[in-house]
Amino acid sequence: MDWLKFINPREEPSKDVAKERLRLLLIHDRASVAPQLLESLRGDLIAAITKYMDIDESGMEVNLENVGHSVVLMANIPIRRVKRGVQASL
Repeated sequence: MDWLKFINPREEPSKDVAKERLRLLLIHDRASVAPQLLESLRGDLIAAITKYMDIDESGMEVNLENVGHSVVLMANIPIRRVKRGVQASL
């Protein structure tokens, strides 16, 4: 069955996809954060960041990860360009 990998080498094996889904589920479970809350947070991040920058929302990743005994919010947000002329209100 390894020959199937050559047909579509970019596709992840289903066991890897299942493993990643389980890992994310465990992280959310340990952090006591519902998936809806994470999606809401993602939306709020998009709203805040797009005031100052154009971003690639399709490439955006927002995850919770366990680091030691803490849960860490990790965000990978591809920035297309910074908006010029936007004044930050302090």
